[in-house]
Amino acid sequence: IKMSWGLIPSLLPLAGRHESQEPFLAWLLLLSNMSSLPWVHSVSYGDDEDSLSWAYMERLNVEFMKAAARGLTVLFASGDAGAGCRKLAGGRHTFRPSFPASSPYVTTVGGTAFKNPFRVTWEVTDYISGGGFSNVFPMPDYQAAAVRNFLRSAPKLPPRSYYNSSGRAYPDLAALSDNYWVVTNRIPLPWVSGTSASTPVVGGIVALINDRRLQKGLPPLGFLNPALYKLQEKGPSAVTQGCHLSCLDAAVEGQGFCAGPSWDPVTGWGTPNFPQLLRALLNQ
Repeated sequence: IKMSWGLIPSLLPLAGRHESQEPFLAWLLLLSNMSSLPWVHSVSYGDDEDSLSWAYMERLNVEFMKAAARGLTVLFASGDAGAGCRKLAGGRHTFRPSFPASSPYVTTVGGTAFKNPFRVTWEVTDYISGGGFSNVFPMPDYQAAAVRNFLRSAPKLPPRSYYNSSGRAYPDLAALSDNYWVVTNRIPLPWVSGTSASTPVVGGIVALINDRRLQKGLPPLGFLNPALYKLQEKGPSAVTQGCHLSCLDAAVEGQGFCAGPSWDPVTGWGTPNFPQLLRALLNQ
């Protein structure tokens, strides 16, 4: 794995899987036993929250808290299924949150797209951008005011039976997740999309800010969310248009949540403005 600017795109091996799911615990224990490692980790994997036991997710949260205490920033992709959809007994549907995207101790990254996909224009919601509310973890204090504002001011919300409005809400922010060019074995591949792309973009931004902080004798940012929400509550979101997908049924007709003028469960606070965020976090 190539490390650059303190950023590591975490590539998970197949060994150590938990209940046929991603081997997050094996990876986190590996990090915990390393004495020297990058400050920023970008992870583009996830599981459905309902596919894992509460005990296992709580065990992972302990490791996420330990990573934060060491000064590490752990970023997770919010997923590419919008709000998700799960069929319950009796034929009812509910949205399906993703974990570790729904963990209160990681920073979760959603996705945006250019309004005109063939030009660098303003950003709107990428309809695949994962987001919603945890059915397991309560809403942390650092985001309570922002989420209450969204729930109070959104012009249209899905039926309350589809989501847990008191749960940890995600994503926390976003970046472009649509129409990347990826080069594999010197062959360019166009139109690659997903929050697997937006997450390392944010990782690069955080790593560059860490670099400047370290040059000034400041510690790395570590767990980003408390500072992020405190800063962003003073200003508007960068993305205010578009909705993401969800259940294909008569109640929601494939639509989940929609972006708004502040935080929202589609793109979070939107795409960071690097110069502004740099200035703000150099003073934290």
